[in-house]
Amino acid sequence: MNILMFTNTYAPIVGGVSESVQRLKSRLQAAGHRVLVVAPKMEGQRRRDADVIRVTAVQHFNGSDFSLPVPIPGQLYEAIEAFDPDIVHSHHPFLLGDTAVRVAETYGLPLVFTHHTLYEHYTHYVPGDSPRMQRFAVALATEYTHLCDAVIAPSESIHQLLRRRGANSQIVVVPSGVDAQRFARGDGQALRRSLAIPESAYVVGHVGRLAKEKNLPFMAEAVSHYLANHESAHFLVVGDGDARATMASVAARHGVEARIHFTGSLREQRLIDAYHAMNVFVFASHSETQGMVLVEAMAAGLPVVAVSAPGVDEVLRDGKNGRLLKADDVSAMVEALTELADPECRASMSRHALAMAGSFDEARCAAHCLQVYRQVIAAGGPFRHADDSAWERVRARLGAEWRMLCHRGRVLRSMLQDDDQDAPLPKEGTLQDPATK
Repeated sequence: MNILMFTNTYAPIVGGVSESVQRLKSRLQAAGHRVLVVAPKMEGQRRRDADVIRVTAVQHFNGSDFSLPVPIPGQLYEAIEAFDPDIVHSHHPFLLGDTAVRVAETYGLPLVFTHHTLYEHYTHYVPGDSPRMQRFAVALATEYTHLCDAVIAPSESIHQLLRRRGANSQIVVVPSGVDAQRFARGDGQALRRSLAIPESAYVVGHVGRLAKEKNLPFMAEAVSHYLANHESAHFLVVGDGDARATMASVAARHGVEARIHFTGSLREQRLIDAYHAMNVFVFASHSETQGMVLVEAMAAGLPVVAVSAPGVDEVLRDGKNGRLLKADDVSAMVEALTELADPECRASMSRHALAMAGSFDEARCAAHCLQVYRQVIAAGGPFRHADDSAWERVRARLGAEWRMLCHRGRVLRSMLQDDDQDAPLPKEGTLQDPATK
């Protein structure tokens, strides 16, 4: 099968969507399928990557870690036609996601969309951030699903959220996968030595972008409070971003700045070693759709302390593989970290964490995604290939532009609706969830 993917974030960006796309691509290729990714040009990218098409982009849009693609669709069609895709997979509902719709419509290809992100939590990157902008983000992503033949939700909680919002009913739950066996092997002590963290220290750890939407001030407050009362404890923070200064300031206020260690972004084995240098993993974001780093941490045998949120609730079992907090409660997080300082308590939870991580194996998740592709291809009719006549392609492109215009009209109508009105649940779709087979 030839699979054409569109994503606004890709390597060398370190983040959930970028990692999910790369892992899915690698697994599909390992299974014998061809994958071509369309992504923005980015600083530090590989000079040559035969299976990636790069389009012009504005780097670090509005101070974020993201690039803003400025695609010129006409420049893409020659490469796309040479690839001759069987299906289009969009990983965003805007920018290159719009291009994905145009390509799918032009060639009569089925379009699958993965709803990776709760975009309403990211509107602070857009000038004029406001509740209206958040409603616009919800409407944009929801209406985009109706341009697609199938929608992939990375967790059941996101599936239910999309249904409540009136999204396309053809929703299938397929989580992003993790190579659990690879994350199970790491040299934590070597990383500790490189940071002058004592071998016997109790290390609380976190991995992720240090960005506003990750609820990091609360996490830093809780962990710093714990460190202030436990002199042998350390805080290992893997990742980078604007929130780093805030976290450092919180640690300084508690007098524990010498025991908070910022490594910056780590990749490959160095990242895995960092997980193994930790004793417990903390997470406080409310904006995740799955929380892939939680699964990575569990694959390294770490119990997790996290705040209840979509996606998080499905991998974290309170009292089994960690502690699930009901809300942003400093005292509750400190209490959980105190409980997990006991090695016997951690050992029991570690076994359950490893078992949970095994259920998110990359190969299994990629196989589920491939089954979705096959189902939507089988459900469709005949489609146009790259060798069709120029007139047919022009007519199809006009049709694509008309669909995009109608899409924007639906978004505007949605914006005018009562903000508090709950959309009725759509009827169950006929697309079968491969996870239930």
